[in-house]
Amino acid sequence: MQDDHLPVWSPRLAVQGGPRFLQIADALQAAVADGSLKPGDRLPPQRQLAARLGVDLTTITRAYDEARRRHLLEGRGARGTYVAAPKVEWTSVLDLSMNTPPPPAGVDFDDLLKQGLSQVLMRADAQLLMTYHLGGGSDSDRKAGARWLAPMFGPLDARQVLVCPGAQAAIAALILALTQPGDVILAEPASYPGLRAAAAQFGRHVLVVEADGQGMVPEKLERACRQHRPGLVYLNPTLQNPTAITIAERRRKELARIARRCRVRIIEDDPYWLLADAPPPPIATFAPEQVYYISTLSKCLTPGLRVAFVLIRDPQERERFLVALRSFALMAAPLTAALATQWILDGSADGLMEGVRKEARLRHRMARDILAGRYSGAGDGLHVWLELPGYWSSLQLARTAESEGIAVTPAQAFATGGESANAIRISLGSIQDRGLLQAGLRRLSDLLARRPEPFSGAVV
Repeated sequence: MQDDHLPVWSPRLAVQGGPRFLQIADALQAAVADGSLKPGDRLPPQRQLAARLGVDLTTITRAYDEARRRHLLEGRGARGTYVAAPKVEWTSVLDLSMNTPPPPAGVDFDDLLKQGLSQVLMRADAQLLMTYHLGGGSDSDRKAGARWLAPMFGPLDARQVLVCPGAQAAIAALILALTQPGDVILAEPASYPGLRAAAAQFGRHVLVVEADGQGMVPEKLERACRQHRPGLVYLNPTLQNPTAITIAERRRKELARIARRCRVRIIEDDPYWLLADAPPPPIATFAPEQVYYISTLSKCLTPGLRVAFVLIRDPQERERFLVALRSFALMAAPLTAALATQWILDGSADGLMEGVRKEARLRHRMARDILAGRYSGAGDGLHVWLELPGYWSSLQLARTAESEGIAVTPAQAFATGGESANAIRISLGSIQDRGLLQAGLRRLSDLLARRPEPFSGAVV
């Protein structure tokens, strides 16, 4: 312990290095990681460090608060601020397999949750929050949904927006409402696993339409439509899960024209649109009567809300959708739907989403630096699709990574049919601590650089 004197610690700040409070927090984390600062070391008083670095006191206060959030510091009252002892981790697995939003820096989520729920309980009738809601959301919820979708579509009639308990429920309800047992659903070769799960459960068949580096190939779609007469086409056109491809506007228009010409309906599952850098207009803007648009809060805000908005233009089809939804998920939970509505209408959702967007881009830069020539991400969104060197297969690498404490998702998990790519999906948001993410990516990079060991198991 170094209570008697202050360690000489003064981070370097870069002009183009991002917010200064984050640079200070990152430098502190790096100093703890390399041993320059040890548990029990006393940090300089905030005013002293502010004067040394030539920044205002608020910057240092925010930096120390961020470092406390990362469990790097602890306060000891009048004695000052000290480097905390390492937090015990109950699991050594670094999870790069789950697509969840990263925690935004500088956002106190606990406080945001408390304030939001407090506002909900002040303004809403508690009895209404604890009873059934059968109409696809309250009027307020639908208005919030219309506002959430406004960046994609501009002003919307809130009656066309339905509230669902997550995107998976919306996909399942659309399959039930718009297709019959035995019908074909067309999708790309690598696609969201939840689509296959719902289709198999309901007795529908998912068939593959060829895709290239720009997404589903229009000519192949038209040929498949005429050959199989599908009930639906499923597309995830922005930062596609898992390939991270964004379909360009020109191709979106081509796909929309084919949908109209072949009279086939499209599920446009678009969870990452609001996280993308200048995404093209949704396909639903080019074929509004053919396309059913889904936007979930799970990828932009938090999965715990379990709220998604579905845009359906035709009133009869909205009713069919709600009937299908009620057969397995009566409604979105009114309390969480009300919280989502409160955050959207009071601007908290925008602030939280902007924080997620910034954090995701910082993590992409980290992944690009660590994975070097292997990185093929778009620079935004929540995941990277990593094609593997020939000496690794995706299943083999996933198993080896797991044995070394890293969870990734092999391409086989996304295969719609036929052979899968030799690739893995790396999710950048599921590890909350940025330093642990950095460690996981470095371990993965080291693993990719070496060849797999030959099998040496005993045979009995």
